[in-house]
Parts: sequence; structure tokens; C-alpha cells
Amino acid sequence: MTAGTTVHAPDGTPVVLAEIGQTELLVNDHVRVWEVALEPGESQPWHLHHHPYLVVNLEASPGRMDWLDGAPPRFVNEYVGGVIFRPTSPVHMLTNVGPTRYRNRLVELLDLGERAAPVPAEPVGHHVVFETDLVRAWEIVLDPGASLAGHRHRHPHVVITLDGSDTRIDTTDGPGPVETEAPGDVRYRKPGGLQTLVNVGPTRYRSRLIELKYLGENR
Repeated sequence: MTAGTTVHAPDGTPVVLAEIGQTELLVNDHVRVWEVALEPGESQPWHLHHHPYLVVNLEASPGRMDWLDGAPPRFVNEYVGGVIFRPTSPVHMLTNVGPTRYRNRLVELLDLGERAAPVPAEPVGHHVVFETDLVRAWEIVLDPGASLAGHRHRHPHVVITLDGSDTRIDTTDGPGPVETEAPGDVRYRKPGGLQTLVNVGPTRYRSRLIELKYLGENR
């Protein structure tokens, strides 16, 4: 957990992170369950999720998620009994913008995210955010000039861009073409040889890479 850690907004303002919920209800080696309860206009302060999690709604009210990095807010509407899965995400804040109380149970999946067991094959991302017997989803985050070096894709995969930048895939044959990726872009790629993904743009690159394990070498 990072509660109490100081991070900085894009303008340099220091921000002290809070817990991801108000009350820890249950914790073991596999899950941690929180209660989040917000009165109208109340916010769950800036916080960071290190593990994918499920949100089970108990009392519904419209919400707004604001991002410390300045990305546009996301408006959410849940219903009582509804279940939402969310991967790890940048520092954000949840505000109840509705007229009634909002309350949920937030279930952290501790075996995923930063505690995910090592994957036998070469990692094709920075960490696993979700996995089943059929698919595996990775997070890739590259600052300008950074690279994800020396990996080989054993399965077909889908890449969904979250934060766009100019990227280049280098192989043993040399540098590849530069591609401009925008938020929401989707690409399908086949398995291949050793490669390096390079962020050659001026902004941070972030994506979800979804391996289709039921194809490729797992068949």
C-alpha cells in the first residue's frame, strides 16, 4: 500500500496519497476487501491501485473519477449489486457527484498486479494486470525515450493504447517504422521473433497488451 507516500502533480504540487478505501474489512494472502462510502459531494482522496480489483456496489450514486496526471475525468454510474472489474491505474480520486450516498465493497486481487507470479516465457510487458487460462493482459508504460527490450511474442495479441505517443518496434533486422498511437487505438499482431518496443515520442506511452493464450504455442 502507498498511503502516506508523497507524489507530485504535473505542476509540481506535492500530493500525499490516501488509502483506496476507508475501512479494511478482510485481508488474506489472496484478497483485501475495503469499504468505500461517500456522502453526496464527498471524495475518496488521491490514491493508487497496485492490484486489479472488483467493485461490488451496495448503494448507487453517480461518480466522477479525476486523474492526477490531468487526463479528462471519467463519469461512472453503478447499480446496486453491479460488479465492475478494473485493472491497475494511475493516481486518481473518486467523488460522489450524485444526490444520495454511495457505498461499495472493493476487492483487491492480490495474486495479480505487483504480486503476480513470474510468467515462464519472456515478459512482453511490465506486469500482468489480469490472467485466465485463455488470455493474459499486460500493462506497458514507457516514458519518452524508454524501451521494452528483448522480448518475443509467443501468442497472437491485441494492443489497446491508453496514453498515445510515437512508437517504433525494432527487430534483429533493424529499426521498424514509427507509428503514431492515439488513445483508444487497437492493433492486432501475430507472434514473432525477438523485438524491442521504443517510445520515440515526446509523451508517455501506456497500453494494455492482451495475449491470446488459447492460440499460439498453447494450442
